[in-house]
Amino acid sequence: MASWQIRSWLSNNLRRVASCSVSTQAALPKNTSAAFSLIRSQPSQYIVASLAGRKYLLAPKDLLTVPHLKDVRVGDVLALQDIHEVGSRDYTLRGDPVISSSRVKVDATVVEHTRGKMEVVFKKKRRKGYQKTIKNKHPYTRLRIGSIEFPDPSNP
Repeated sequence: MASWQIRSWLSNNLRRVASCSVSTQAALPKNTSAAFSLIRSQPSQYIVASLAGRKYLLAPKDLLTVPHLKDVRVGDVLALQDIHEVGSRDYTLRGDPVISSSRVKVDATVVEHTRGKMEVVFKKKRRKGYQKTIKNKHPYTRLRIGSIEFPDPSNP
């Protein structure tokens, strides 16, 4: 097919699709409080949060493995501060760049400090007799994500 034939076919089919469209848009909330109440009413929620320099998609009861966090012990509870997005199956609310910690509260409990699998690096220079083996295990911290809470901003 020539390019003009493809363009005319696309425009004809797009007109047909546009004329047959059904209105399936959900009602949009009027303000952020209404958006939070819509997300709260959904059966399951998720967040996108920054932790240890990376963004993670998290849901309640998730087990998250991050690079080793210093100055935390097993059993400590961390409050996630940098929450970029809150959502459910039908609704999503994004921060600019983060959502205020007074609107969304998520806690993470330190479960364990562990080490990863053994990584072996073998270095060699040919014909020089130089061989070196480097073995390493990276340290990690495992966190259990708690429930996502939406405190009412009107009640202090």
